[in-house]
Parts: sequence; C-alpha cells; structure tokens
Amino acid sequence: MTEEKPTKSANIFDVARLAGVSHQTVSRVLNDLPNVRPATRARVEQAISQLRYSPSPAARALVTRRTRTIGLITPNVTDYGPTSIAMSFTVAARAERYSVETVSAPDSDPASVRDAIEALLRQRVDAIVLVVVDVGVLEHVRGLDLSIPVVASASSARRSPLIVSIDQYRGARAAVRHLVDLGHTNILHLAGPPQAPDALERIRGWRDELAAHRLEAVEPQHGDWSAASGYRVAGGLEIPPGSAVFAANDNMSIGLLSALRERGLRVPEDVSVVGFDDVPEAGYLYPALTTVRQDFSALGELMMQKVLVAVEEPDGVTEDTPLATHLVVRASTAAPTR
Repeated sequence: MTEEKPTKSANIFDVARLAGVSHQTVSRVLNDLPNVRPATRARVEQAISQLRYSPSPAARALVTRRTRTIGLITPNVTDYGPTSIAMSFTVAARAERYSVETVSAPDSDPASVRDAIEALLRQRVDAIVLVVVDVGVLEHVRGLDLSIPVVASASSARRSPLIVSIDQYRGARAAVRHLVDLGHTNILHLAGPPQAPDALERIRGWRDELAAHRLEAVEPQHGDWSAASGYRVAGGLEIPPGSAVFAANDNMSIGLLSALRERGLRVPEDVSVVGFDDVPEAGYLYPALTTVRQDFSALGELMMQKVLVAVEEPDGVTEDTPLATHLVVRASTAAPTR
C-alpha cells in the first residue's frame, strides 16, 4: 500500500482508494459486517488509521441513534417492475443486516407518500427508500429535505445523486433499433400510463430512435401496464401487415399477442412484437417474446449501497449512471414479409 499524507478532510472514497477497495467494502468494515476477508479488513483499517478518517459529524450523530431499519415506500400496484425492485432491495438490505419496514401508498398521490414518510419517521428509520411510478411523486421526492437520507428508484432524464434507475431510454432505443435492423419502417408503440416515468422514458427512446432513422412516429397508444389493457388497445389499433409493435412492458405484450391472433395476424410473419422487462414467462409465450431485460437485482444492490454511503458520508454521495438493459431476441420478431 502506498504512503499518503494524512489529512483531516479524508472521506470514505479516499480510504477506499488508498486501500485499493470499493467504498462499499469500506462501508462494510465500518459497520463490522461479514463477508470481508481478514486481509482486506486489515488493509481498510490501516488506511483508516493512516488517513485519520472518521465519519462526518452528521453521520456520527446518525450512527448513535441507528435502528438498522430502512423504510421502503412502494406504490399500491402489483406490476412486475415495481414489485421486483422492492423485493430486490429488501434482499440487498437484509444482506447488509438491515431490516425493512414496507409501506404502500397510492402511486399517483404525493400527499399519501408524504403521510407514509411521516409514519416511517415516527418509527425512527435510518433512511427511506421509494419506488416511484408517477411523475408527480417524483417531483415531490426531489423537493424533500429530511434529516435522514431519502433514496428513490425512478426513471428520469434529469439525474440526481439520490435517484437510481435502470436505463429505460437506451433500452427502448435498442428495442426499436432491432426492429429497424430487421427492415421494419412502420413501428408502433403501445405505451404505458402517461404519468409513469418509465413509460415516458421509453416513449422518448422510441421517438429518438425512429428520428435517427428518419422514420415517422405515429402517436403512441397508452395502456395501464396490464395484459387486459394491451388486449383492449390492440383490438382497435390500426396495424397493417408488415408492421412492428414495441410494447412498453411484457404484460401488455401478452394482451397484444392475443388480440393479434383474434384479428388473424400472425406473429412474427405479419407483425413483429417486442416487449420490455423479460418477465419469467416471456420465453414460454407463443411465440417466445423478444424483450428488453432489466437487472432488478443489481438495482436493489445499488439502492442499498446508495443508502449506506448517504448515511455514513452524506457529502460523498455521487450521481450514478443508470444501469444498462439487455435486449433478448426470441421468436416474436422477424424481417417483414410484406
């Protein structure tokens, strides 16, 4: 380990750099958590001593009253994405020896979210995490100024150090690019709810990828993430043979596939379909669904690490790049035959 002049202003990232580890590992050592090799722990402790590092006064005050409990506010929905995020975060929190107190609130009601936050504060949680599915709630979260960290999972073109996300925008562009590469020029979009941040980012990606190839973007039709809404919207959607449809989630794709069959349109011979999420059933549909996979487990871990850094080194929280998605190509897409 190289020598470095001690400094009173050292932070957790300085310790990590000197010890040659991640700031998450330093956090685990500071919290005396397991799964750190003895040699690594010794190296981190030596770096802490050499740099004379101690958490900031605000973090020290927080440590003295920690309950090792995190408040998790989830939307009052059963959609695959939000429920997967909540589950993944809970798993990551328990791995760090934190318990999670979960409260659900109406997904489009900032006042209910505020009430949920106040209830969690009365339980003296160490931090609050929100799964955001409404732009009104997202703006409310941006304006919060509490005595404890508030971390949110939300998609937005406007980034923030305490907001983490999966890259919906680039995921949507990859889906549309796949269809363009196959030769499709008429690519429709079955969008999610107009107030949903994920839906807005996927619309933005769809529009921008079409524009990059000088293709027309017909006004998207909105569903509510459910298979029933995909079926309903697709039943009245003008879909000429040779078209392609990018659906904003896999559940709506399921309804779309059913509606297309009833209309006598074959997938992918007449119409190609791409979904988003890669739900466990996607590979078992007929035809198997081409879709965009999201790594909810990685998002849960990122949210938890963001909480730990925000608690221990409030001034050290930095903005993260949205997590990448992965296009999974299956049988529901093919080159147009007409």
